[in-house]
Amino acid sequence: MTLDKTIVDLVGFAAIGIIIWYFWLSARRGTMAALTHGVQGALIVVKGGYTPDTIVVRRGKPVRLVFRREESASCSERVVIPGFNRSALLPEGEEVPVEFLPTAPGEFPFSCQMGMLRGRIVVE
Repeated sequence: MTLDKTIVDLVGFAAIGIIIWYFWLSARRGTMAALTHGVQGALIVVKGGYTPDTIVVRRGKPVRLVFRREESASCSERVVIPGFNRSALLPEGEEVPVEFLPTAPGEFPFSCQMGMLRGRIVVE
């Protein structure tokens, strides 16, 4: 094997390694909720999924997540947060706040009513 083929192979394997690490092995911490007037909050856009899909909040402070649905798929018309006993209908194009008070640390999933779109709330 010539030197140029060896270099191309090594660069290719490095690129594959970076892709594997980025998509499957890197731990994503999530988006820290902004604290405004004592309330933690974040805007979550619903379009083929939740963006951001991981929200980090602190326990003991009220949380207001605002969901804005930018699609018409029937699956995304409701968000369900079972760990906080909350759900909300998400009309297309409107911002809908969902409020709760996290009292215990942990990870709490949220999803559409069918469970196809998923996200999580991390309480520290």
